[in-house]
Amino acid sequence: MSVLDPVTHALAAVLAAAHSALTTAGLDAASGLTWSLALAAVVVVARSCVLPLAVHAVRSARAAARARPDLDALARRYRGRRDPDALREQLAERRRVHAEHGVSRLGCLPALVQVPVWLGLFQLVSHAAAGVPTGVLDAGLVALLGAATVAGVPLASSGYLGGGTTHLAVVAGLAGAAALLSFVTQRVFVAQNALPVTAPEGTRPALAEALSSTQQLLPLVSAGGLLLAGGVVPVALLVLWVANQTWSLGWSAAVWRLAPTPGSLAAARWAR
Repeated sequence: MSVLDPVTHALAAVLAAAHSALTTAGLDAASGLTWSLALAAVVVVARSCVLPLAVHAVRSARAAARARPDLDALARRYRGRRDPDALREQLAERRRVHAEHGVSRLGCLPALVQVPVWLGLFQLVSHAAAGVPTGVLDAGLVALLGAATVAGVPLASSGYLGGGTTHLAVVAGLAGAAALLSFVTQRVFVAQNALPVTAPEGTRPALAEALSSTQQLLPLVSAGGLLLAGGVVPVALLVLWVANQTWSLGWSAAVWRLAPTPGSLAAARWAR
């Protein structure tokens, strides 16, 4: 028994229910379209369940941005002071600034809480593509998923090569779509909604340049990782990734437009 079992079984129930609803509506139970829509429905349900955590993250980012000038001033005031009294005073002042601006004490915990959901989703679809039942997603449903195809390419198949030109086109197309969506999300909406990178107090400006360069590389690394993974994961998982990256793009665009981080390029753009 795995610690992810409660999550995978819950997600399996959602996938089975979505598939049942689609077939009741008249779609073919073994169709790739039906299973693709069911996988997209699982993404919608999963992302909706963690939406409060995503909203909390946005509010935390805005609060941290508002607190940044006060924290920078505090760091300058206590620069070079390492005696116990000064450290206690600085810590107390930091807590006061955090409380004043509403900075969350949870830090990255809300983001970590989401990790089991994505791991469980990855495990569920990987197992289903391999013919392994999970919870109410029984052997019959798994067999239907394994028989489903997208443009003639089975959802259970994997890899870029070995299946002909059509297989290569479908796999590369799905992996490329997921990578492109990820790149646009990170490069346009996330990057413009982030605060400019600055060197920590007392460090060389070159560090800020290095951090900024690293930040600019992240979209390429993310997109490249999806393209590489596209050669080893099942097609069903690529369909899931496209749906998930589509949601991420829409959510990031909404935050970029409606709740930009104070001090970011997005905030300056919409303040005009």
